[in-house]
Amino acid sequence: MEAASLYRRRYVQARGHGPVVESDGRRYLNFCSNDYLGLAEHPDLQRAMAESARRHGSGSGASQLISGHNREHAALEEAIADFLGCDRALYFSTGYAANVGTLDALMGRGDSIVADALNHASLIDGARLSGAAKLIFPHADLAAAQTQLREASGAGNRLLLSDSVFSMDGDRADLAGLAGLAARHHAWTMVDDAHGFGVLGDGRGAFTGMRPGQCLDTPAPWPDVYVATLGKAAGAAGAFVAGSHALIEYLIQRARSYVFSTAPPPPVAAAARAGLALLRQEHWRRDRLRGHIERFRAGARAMGLPLVESQTPIQPLLLGAPDTALALSDSLRRQGVLVSAIRPPTVPPGTSRLRITLTAGHDEDQIDRLLDVLDVARQPGLRRAV
Repeated sequence: MEAASLYRRRYVQARGHGPVVESDGRRYLNFCSNDYLGLAEHPDLQRAMAESARRHGSGSGASQLISGHNREHAALEEAIADFLGCDRALYFSTGYAANVGTLDALMGRGDSIVADALNHASLIDGARLSGAAKLIFPHADLAAAQTQLREASGAGNRLLLSDSVFSMDGDRADLAGLAGLAARHHAWTMVDDAHGFGVLGDGRGAFTGMRPGQCLDTPAPWPDVYVATLGKAAGAAGAFVAGSHALIEYLIQRARSYVFSTAPPPPVAAAARAGLALLRQEHWRRDRLRGHIERFRAGARAMGLPLVESQTPIQPLLLGAPDTALALSDSLRRQGVLVSAIRPPTVPPGTSRLRITLTAGHDEDQIDRLLDVLDVARQPGLRRAV
């Protein structure tokens, strides 16, 4: 793996995970974080966590169905459902647990899952564990998705499965198109909005302005199963599934990753609720983030860098070979800028990249500094990849 430039290493962050971090005794500009709204270090979240820890302790002590379901968990679930306008929400310890547990609970042998080829690993693994037949369509190819839905016209349930914002490319799924296909072929829909929740629209993510049960002439009809994380834009940790009363009650009984996991610490749920309140109220954070995206893309385009068509905080630069991506990432690190090199198997062979993530916590000078150090991508040794 090391010889193929695919070996991964961890770097210890000594302090911070905002726009400036400390590691190895040095300060770096951080363009690797998913803290999209800059809330992870916000005093309101820190205060909520500290007060909850004093009241409830540091851990939950049991699974949710034994004695671990704390009033902090219940209050967070109520706040999420109120924000989204859905019946209920269910709080999981991680996004991976939410996706794997939900898919395993809802689907099984005799059922079919039709899924985008670039879905997140948690969706892929959940589909595998479910035992359902898996039909994978080329990324964003609705015609292929329709063909596979027709092929899956057996007696079992069918589920159309997609991310809303794809985590390695930053592009967005055609959710209205997918919903139309699902309706015509009597399939369920499940959408992971991990990178859209808190960022897109008014903060309600890919389905801003929609409500469960709205008809298909709306721009992005609400899915049967909605999943999002609280560890990115909300600045805390954990994830949730939102939907109908029947869906949530079923998952409480059948989602093994929920039933058999110790409940998340109550202070983390308290911090997540504080983050949710801020992302609801402080719309300027999304406006600032959109401005950073526009500024970065304009500068990168002027430099001739290999941008992907993404209007989200995820801004990859496609470089091709793993060693090229790793060399450029190392070069930026030596200049005090952290940008991750993403290589196979996380992305397909031949598509290694730098994955730049922008946040509302950055300022314009920091965006400009990133563009300055990326100028190395136009040097002769890297021009072939660019």
